[in-house]
Amino acid sequence: MGEEQTLFETRYRALASRDARFDGQFIAGVHSTGIYCRPSCPAITPKPGNVTFYRTAAAAHEAGLRACKRCQPDAVPGSPDWNLRDDLAARAMRLVEDGVVEREGVEGLARRLGYSSRHLTRVLTAELGAGPLALARAHRAQTARTLLASTELPIADIAFAAGFGSLRQFNDTIAAVYRATPSELRALSRRGRVGSPVDADAGAGSLTLHLAARAPLDATGLFRFFADHAVPGLESGDETGFARPLTLPGGPATIEVHADPGRAGLRATVRLSRLADVGVAVSRIRRAFDLDADAVAIDEALGADPVLAPLVAAVPGIRIAGSFDPVEALFRTLVGQQVSIAAARTALGRLVTDLGGGVFPSAETIAARGREVLRGPASRIDAIVGVAEALVDGRLALDIGMPLAEFRSALLTQRGIGPWTADYLAMRSLGAPDVLPVDDLVIRQSAAALGLPGDRGGLARHAVRWSPWRSYAALHLWRARPPRARARPA
Repeated sequence: MGEEQTLFETRYRALASRDARFDGQFIAGVHSTGIYCRPSCPAITPKPGNVTFYRTAAAAHEAGLRACKRCQPDAVPGSPDWNLRDDLAARAMRLVEDGVVEREGVEGLARRLGYSSRHLTRVLTAELGAGPLALARAHRAQTARTLLASTELPIADIAFAAGFGSLRQFNDTIAAVYRATPSELRALSRRGRVGSPVDADAGAGSLTLHLAARAPLDATGLFRFFADHAVPGLESGDETGFARPLTLPGGPATIEVHADPGRAGLRATVRLSRLADVGVAVSRIRRAFDLDADAVAIDEALGADPVLAPLVAAVPGIRIAGSFDPVEALFRTLVGQQVSIAAARTALGRLVTDLGGGVFPSAETIAARGREVLRGPASRIDAIVGVAEALVDGRLALDIGMPLAEFRSALLTQRGIGPWTADYLAMRSLGAPDVLPVDDLVIRQSAAALGLPGDRGGLARHAVRWSPWRSYAALHLWRARPPRARARPA
C-alpha cells in the first residue's frame, strides 16, 4: 500500500502542476465530473479524493468516464512504457496498437503472446484496467479522433478507416468516449486548424496526419540516419524528410514523413491501398521514429553522467531510428555487416531491384533466389539464405510482441548471428531502450576517447548507471565516434 500511495502522490503532484511531460503516461479520472484528463489539463485541480489514475484510456472508459473536451487526453504521444517494460501487458499493447486484434481477434493476439485468451484477458484487466477488446476499442477511437482532426474525409470513411464494423458502432463509441457526435468532435479537435484535404491525384487513400511527439525531438538526426541508410530503389530522404513503401495488411502503401513546423512531432502523408490500414501505418511510423519516447527523462538520466552530459546537451531528444518490419531489418543488418554503409546500400539495392520489384523481398524469395543476387564470402551468403529458410519453415520467428530475452535467444541460435547483431536488432526492431552493444568497435572507441572504459567488461559495468536508457547512451557514443573510428561496427 505504501508504494501505491507514493505513486498516487507523485502523479497527483504532476496533475496539480499541470506537467505536460506526463501526458500520455497516465490518465487522471475525475469521478466528481465523470471525465478523464491528461496531466496538463488547464482545468481546476480536483480534490485527491475525487481522482483515480489509470494507465490507459480504455481503463477510464471501463470506469464509465469520458474524455475531457478541454484537454483532449487522446491527442498526445503514447506511453513509453510499452517499450520500456518487457512484461506481458506491455508486449500485448505493442500488438494491439499494430492492429492485431482487428486482424486476428483476441485469440490471435493471445496465440502470438503464447498464452490462452482467458489468461491474457485476466492479466490485462489486472495490469491495465481493461481487456484486449476494450483496449482495441480505445485505440480505434483514438485513430478516429486523429482522422477527424487531421483530414476532410467523410464521417463514414473515417468510421471504417478506424476499424469500426459499422457506422452505428462508430457513432456509439464516439458518443460513449467523447460524449459528442463525430462532427462535434471534429470541430472540437481542430480548434482553428483546417484538416488536410484528400489528394485527388494520389487516390482516395492519401492522408496527411500530424503525429505528436514529446519534446525535445532530434528529428534532423532521425532523418539523417534514414537518409544515410536509404536503399536505392526503395527509399529516399535527406535531413528534412524520408519516403518509402510499406507492405500493410490491406496491400502496398507509401509514406512520406517530414518535420511539422511549429508543432511538436512529425507530419506524415500515407497513401494506402485500403483506408482501414491507416491505424497500422501510423503505429509503424511512430515506432520507427520512436515518437513515444520520454525524451526529458532520458536526457536527465544520461546527462547526470559527467562524461555523457556534453553529448546530451549537444543532441537533446535523441531517438532510436527503428524499423518498419523486423524481418526486413534482420536482412538489412546481415547484408550490411562488416562492410561500409555505401557497400551495404549497393548490395541491398541490388536485392530490391532483382528480387523485390520495388519492395523489400520476402524471406521466401530470399530463400529461393538469394544466391543468385547476393555477393561476398560463401559463408555469409549461406548464413543469410539459412536465416531466410529458418523464417520460411518456422524455425525462426520475429515479432514486436516478443520478450527481449526470447528475441535475442531466437536470433543467436542462427548461424552467422552474434551478440552484436542481436543487440542491434533489439534496438531497431523492438525499440528496446536498455541495450548497449558492447561488442561494437565504434562504441568502444568513442568510450575510450571520452575517458570511459574501452573494453567490453569495463564498459558494461560502467553502463549500469545509464539503465534503463542504455540504448540511447549507445546512440550518443555512435554520434561521438573519433575521426579515425571505423564507420561500420565490427
